[in-house]
Amino acid sequence: MAKRKIPKDLPIKYWSHSSLLSFLRNPLAWYKRYVELIYDTPSSPSGVVGRAAHVALQHFYGGLAKEGAIELGLEQLRNVADFEINFGRAKTRAAKRKKRESMEREYLQAISFYLAKPPKFRVLGVEVKGLATVKGLPIPLKAVSDLVVASSVEKGAVDIVDHKFVDSFSSYRAEKTLFVLQAIFNYYTVREIYKKPVGRFIIVECKKSRNADGSPQIRRYTITYKKQAHDFVVFHRLIKDATAEIVRPRLYLPNPSDMFEGENSFDIYRLGLVEEES
Repeated sequence: MAKRKIPKDLPIKYWSHSSLLSFLRNPLAWYKRYVELIYDTPSSPSGVVGRAAHVALQHFYGGLAKEGAIELGLEQLRNVADFEINFGRAKTRAAKRKKRESMEREYLQAISFYLAKPPKFRVLGVEVKGLATVKGLPIPLKAVSDLVVASSVEKGAVDIVDHKFVDSFSSYRAEKTLFVLQAIFNYYTVREIYKKPVGRFIIVECKKSRNADGSPQIRRYTITYKKQAHDFVVFHRLIKDATAEIVRPRLYLPNPSDMFEGENSFDIYRLGLVEEES
């Protein structure tokens, strides 16, 4: 297979896990957000709750007491404006207020589940943002790691912890493709920052609704990087192919079936807000 040359005038400065998935799912929505830098797509209520929970854990693992961390997460949730939330069928002011109250209850329940018996780590970094230039890849990689911790199984190594607040536990465990893609982005950026071996990517899922059978609200899935050699090869190929794809002359077409941004991308297409690249 002939190698595709990547020109220097790339429309983006780096790939991240979210931008790559956005491009694969809906190229027009990707173009709007990551090339034109227009951030006006509302978030789902679940996404807003999840971000608030992440804020709470950021402060908790940064050394704040549970009560203070919970309050800061709640403050984050309350500070999100109505226009930033996709309320779905809740159109009236009263309906939106009721939905917001539901979101607060969901947040408080989820973060209480997590902090009832929080996983213990020797934390080295919280919300670690990194940019890495990787040999063989045509563009840098960017990632944010919830926690970077000292490895409990490999002396001198670090592990990465990622928190997810979910409606139901993932069915594919650690082999889930989305987990592996995210894990590799974080691997390269953490390795760049800490200059140490990176051993594992630990996904901690917290189920937001109470389990009727009384089973634990938290599950952990672990990806051991040494066992993912084939996935690294596929990841490199995907980054190269995606980069080649965004620099070729093309039309950005909408994906109306995209459950997250389908309608928005079709509106952009309908209004002709993205011109054909010459």
